[in-house]
Amino acid sequence: MQATARLRTRLKVLTATCLLASSPGWAQLSAPLADSGVPMGTGAGVHSPNSPFAPLQDRADVLPWSVLTAVKTKVEKNRVLPVFPNNIQALNMKSQRVQGFMMPLDAGEKQKHFLLSSVPLTCSFCVPGGPESMVEVKTKTPVKYSLEAVVVEGQFAVLKDDPYGLFYRITDAVAVK
Repeated sequence: MQATARLRTRLKVLTATCLLASSPGWAQLSAPLADSGVPMGTGAGVHSPNSPFAPLQDRADVLPWSVLTAVKTKVEKNRVLPVFPNNIQALNMKSQRVQGFMMPLDAGEKQKHFLLSSVPLTCSFCVPGGPESMVEVKTKTPVKYSLEAVVVEGQFAVLKDDPYGLFYRITDAVAVK
């Protein structure tokens, strides 16, 4: 019971940080300006042309992050909700493979519940992008934590109104070599 409460708290903090950091107003107040005068790291998650991080290279056998980050958002009753294009909605409840970097939600060498990010973490307190650049993963069996990119496959869900602000989730996932 305490582990579930800790997880909910961590997800809420991560989500709030993601949403706050990805909002244009926050970025304009806190981010250094690029030569173009646009705040660095702003835009559609980490795939912004001003982002200091390069996304993973697209692979034919995995769902590309460029598709997942194409989501738009709308504000409704003080909440930020995703607006998914048809090609993303078509992925809902289908088996998908996603490649990314593990963001553990608990301590330990092996993880059964973690976030997968399109870019590696540079700091354990910093999130590299907004909710469009992360997928919540729940695995069948524990996956060994790695600093390298991993590929997981499982039931992909498009989340239209997740209480934690997440946009995507994979359940019954397995690590793919």
